[in-house]
Amino acid sequence: MTISMAGLPAFLLYFVVGVALIAAFAVIYLRMTAHDEIGLIRGGNLSAAIALGGSVVGFSIPLEKAIEQASSIPDCVLWALAAMIIQFAAYGLARVLIPDLSKKIEEDRLPAAVMLALIAVISGTLAAASMTE
Repeated sequence: MTISMAGLPAFLLYFVVGVALIAAFAVIYLRMTAHDEIGLIRGGNLSAAIALGGSVVGFSIPLEKAIEQASSIPDCVLWALAAMIIQFAAYGLARVLIPDLSKKIEEDRLPAAVMLALIAVISGTLAAASMTE
């Protein structure tokens, strides 16, 4: 059996770009929210962890699809930007549907965080399914 490492450079490139895109999404998302997720998580706030985790997963699902079908790095980045916009819109929708969302997350009220995470994941799976070649 022969093991080929011919695809390793492309794998590493897409992996690094994927990590950078997730980091960029997280930085922008953390600035968008009215509450300090990182501080809350460090303080043991489960709601903040669920909300942030759901949003990152909601972005990562269509990012995976973008990497899978991309014909180039710029193509991948464009699809990832579309997925980011969807996630930011999902957060906006959650704020409309859940009055005082940030306050509820700060108070560690799980129902609000779970709903935000569900909205993010559903938006992400729908975005991924909508990406066609």
